[in-house]
Amino acid sequence: MKLLLTLFFILLQGFPEASGAAAFEKVDQDILRGIELLYDGETDEAEDVFRSVLAKKPQDPAGYFYMAMVTWSRLATGFWSREMVQQYIERIDRTISVARAVVQDGNPDSFTYFFLGGALGFKGRFYLMERKWLSSFNLASDAVEALKTCSSMDPSNKDVLLGLGIFDYYTAKLSGVMKFLTFLLVHRGDREEGLRKLNQAAQEATYSSFEAKSVLVHIYLYLEDDRHKALLLARELATRFQRSRFFKYLEGVACVRLDRDDEYREVAAAMRASAERADSGMKAALWIRQSLYLDATHDLFRGNHKEARRKLDAILSMQDPVNDPLMIAYPLLKKGVSYDLEGARKTALGYYEQVMNMENGAGAQFLAEKFIKKPALKNDPFIGY
Repeated sequence: MKLLLTLFFILLQGFPEASGAAAFEKVDQDILRGIELLYDGETDEAEDVFRSVLAKKPQDPAGYFYMAMVTWSRLATGFWSREMVQQYIERIDRTISVARAVVQDGNPDSFTYFFLGGALGFKGRFYLMERKWLSSFNLASDAVEALKTCSSMDPSNKDVLLGLGIFDYYTAKLSGVMKFLTFLLVHRGDREEGLRKLNQAAQEATYSSFEAKSVLVHIYLYLEDDRHKALLLARELATRFQRSRFFKYLEGVACVRLDRDDEYREVAAAMRASAERADSGMKAALWIRQSLYLDATHDLFRGNHKEARRKLDAILSMQDPVNDPLMIAYPLLKKGVSYDLEGARKTALGYYEQVMNMENGAGAQFLAEKFIKKPALKNDPFIGY
């Protein structure tokens, strides 16, 4: 359940296709360029692009939505400061208020409902993480209704399948309180239908294709254990976005899980080569830490726990809390996992508690909480997270 909370309602919607209006063509291209920059890890450049979109059309929710996505991308890469979280909430709320104002004015189009549904889904995800079950449920209901309205207004829009597919898949996987609440929904969860929609979005969506593929990589690698599909998608994304060390890492993990050690070593070597080509020492260090993290993950899956800790300690010895907070919390988490795999539960718990008490746990607290309740076991797919 806790793992699903970290993934549920990740409605990273793309910008729906404009219906031939010349006024939207330039905005479409700007948003596409901003999306490409986001996936390549260039968040500052992406923010500049989306800020210009917002300046051109301040009454349109699109610019506000993608500004929120910039903040989400920073959160996803470990920048979980109070200020960043507050900015995320403010930008999501602003998107919702702008979209609702357009609806109230009586002149909404499919785009209005598209961004309204995406923003409501993001806010619902946040409430879900805070265990505000009823608020999350209500937002989820409103999000799905908005996305369905978008689809009915523009049936040719394949981008909307991303949000609906995520909802279908994760509601089908939920349990406990949220499982009970989903029985009250008119739109019930359906695992197979969710995967079908996500795969269709991955192949046919114009603006949400990359995110659909990213969501599917995580589903196939960590929830469905379909390693071949995970590798194909991760490799495609890593090839397209060569400045993103995260897609390269996922490609490497998929190789490890498939016991393709020669291919894993090729991925690790490519990551080190990216460090050598980096145009600054800071960027080189980002790649070096990520490659060491991949090597440590390989060691954990192969039972080389001491060697994994040696590499994790190497990462921590060159930690950079300003530019790479992710590679502080997660190496500590993985050290705990290494001790759990050796049966040293007390030592493992010490590392998990250390992560839980960090001011910026970079999102690793969700897995730390899981492993506090139940020790990490051999071949647990989340060892590769």
